[in-house]
Amino acid sequence: MVSWFGKLLKRRAVTSAYYRGAVGAMLVYDLTKRQSFDHMARWLEELRGHADKNIVIMLIGNKSDLGTLRAVPTEDAKEFAERENLFFMETSALESTNVETAFLTILTDIYKIVSKKTLAANDGGDSGNAGMLKGTKILVPGQDSNSSARGCHL
Repeated sequence: MVSWFGKLLKRRAVTSAYYRGAVGAMLVYDLTKRQSFDHMARWLEELRGHADKNIVIMLIGNKSDLGTLRAVPTEDAKEFAERENLFFMETSALESTNVETAFLTILTDIYKIVSKKTLAANDGGDSGNAGMLKGTKILVPGQDSNSSARGCHL
């Protein structure tokens, strides 16, 4: 029989492997259920304990379309996000409100961090890689690929 300590060590190894290499995370709570928001501090602690220190984290309150059932005031979530240095946004997956914006926001910040790391690594004297950091165009499916105004340049 495996002891409780053995089970704990196994869980920690699996948890660490789960977060390894992650560059971004979205912590999503149901804004109609206070309990889901109250768990965010624990999820954030676990994430920060196992992920890279430079991971980009966004707090997302989902189901903004159910305003009459709201159990988590926007101000509570904003205060938590500011205190913990997180991006914050409310979304509605049902109505597709702010979903694309949330992904583009987190991807843009991840790109900035990766670019800074690449610049710092190349600053050591190899100027031959300066061309590697040219902008990359991200095309969102369903948008005209010829329209530069619609793509997101990172």
